[in-house]
Amino acid sequence: MKNEPKYPNVEVQLSEEDGNKFAIASRVIAALKSNGVSVKERDAFLREAMAGDYTHFLRTCADWVTVL
Repeated sequence: MKNEPKYPNVEVQLSEEDGNKFAIASRVIAALKSNGVSVKERDAFLREAMAGDYTHFLRTCADWVTVL
């Protein structure tokens, strides 16, 4: 069973988009920012996401936002 992301109301399109880690991180950060998430929280997302391999990165994105 999949857990709800930390910010379920924040949706980020990942399919059919640039799969580059930095491009994805940029989209997630922009979506968090436009939904009023603080700089401190956005920085925490980025630190957590970049702390592992690509699989960890994608899993972290899904843990924080709704991935489409």
